[in-house]
Amino acid sequence: MVDSTVPRTRTADVRSSTLVGVLIGIAIMAAVDEIVFHQLLAWHHFYDRSTPSVALLSDGLLHAAEVIALVGGFFWFADLRRRRALSSRLAWGGFLLGAGGFQLFDGLVDHKVLRLHQIRYGVHLVPYDVVWNVAGAVLLLAGVAVLWRARSRRSGAGPR
Repeated sequence: MVDSTVPRTRTADVRSSTLVGVLIGIAIMAAVDEIVFHQLLAWHHFYDRSTPSVALLSDGLLHAAEVIALVGGFFWFADLRRRRALSSRLAWGGFLLGAGGFQLFDGLVDHKVLRLHQIRYGVHLVPYDVVWNVAGAVLLLAGVAVLWRARSRRSGAGPR
């Protein structure tokens, strides 16, 4: 029998804390892309190589996927917090890693390799591509730095 009045020691789940951050980071960056570039600026759709109806459908599917990932990520996050297994530093590192990874994947794979869409049409793309991909790389590198620092602190001290 376990006495519930005695506080439990906290053991952070390194893998889950990082992965929940990655999932939420991907979902948030997909939402920013969808809201800002697809809806507010109307620069592109997720899939621009067909009819306007298909383009709109592709945006709706992307939006549905990002909302499912966000809701699932926050339920996972809440569960880790409830079990006192969340490392906030690792989650923040994962968040930046997921956001930057999404941005770079979109900029390199979706824009250049698969050519699902471009950032914007009717303009010289190089400045847009550079800013898009450099921003993704900065977020990705920031995530790596935060994760590296959090893991190095964990090896020298208790969980954070």
